[in-house]
Amino acid sequence: MSFTYDHLKWLEDTGTILVTECGKEIPILKFSNDVNDSYAMTAWATHFRNHYCSDVQIDFLKNPSKSKSEYLLTEKFPGEKKPPGPSIRAGDFAEILIADYLEFRRNFQVPRTRYERKAISDESTKGSDVIAFKKNHGIISSDDELLIFEVKARASENSADNVLQTAINHSVKDEFRLAESLNAMKQRLLDKNDMNGVQLIDRFQREPDHPFKRSYGAAGVFSESSFNLISFEKTSTLTHPKQKNLELIVIHSKHLMPLIHALYKRAADEA
Repeated sequence: MSFTYDHLKWLEDTGTILVTECGKEIPILKFSNDVNDSYAMTAWATHFRNHYCSDVQIDFLKNPSKSKSEYLLTEKFPGEKKPPGPSIRAGDFAEILIADYLEFRRNFQVPRTRYERKAISDESTKGSDVIAFKKNHGIISSDDELLIFEVKARASENSADNVLQTAINHSVKDEFRLAESLNAMKQRLLDKNDMNGVQLIDRFQREPDHPFKRSYGAAGVFSESSFNLISFEKTSTLTHPKQKNLELIVIHSKHLMPLIHALYKRAADEA
């Protein structure tokens, strides 16, 4: 898959860093999207669509009686209206946004294998949400880094639900499901004959003989009307077993759900 990151010009570091009651910092980022920027939206939609179905493969995968757009909307993408489709859309969107942030802003390698072989479009894929890696090519080092992010979204308006806390709570499970998540990622990369990706995963399956740095993250992606600084300050990481190696991040955006629907529509229409 060829990645583009024009949409990340809309992701702004606000300079605001909250400190929770347990002493953890939360950087606040704002996603100031412009749906009228047709070039950026098209590039983003192409990138987004290819997480679910490669443009190279879609003619071979789709039902012959359906157009590309119909296939994507009815069999690949989560649904727009009937629950749980909208919440799955929001969750997938947030995970992909965090993956893009880690790859294009923080220079991690983030294999994209999570959505393309979903059996049921309106279900979340099992396993860790985002797994990112840092490694110099051809060298195994104790400085190699694996980062596991749990991501939750609250795209509805005027919600009091602090999904950042939910992400922290769910991140506890990442320690136990990492082996399964890496195995699933490796199998999908092998299916695509991505041997560089397979070798990357292979390196991080060699612990404890070849130790590496392991860290965790929890992210909340919010609509602006559901963005509540007071609730974030009360967020707690005290029950997380890897609290010292856990980072937090919050991203907020105006009219988030309409943006998500617009992105899925463009991704289908322009296939």
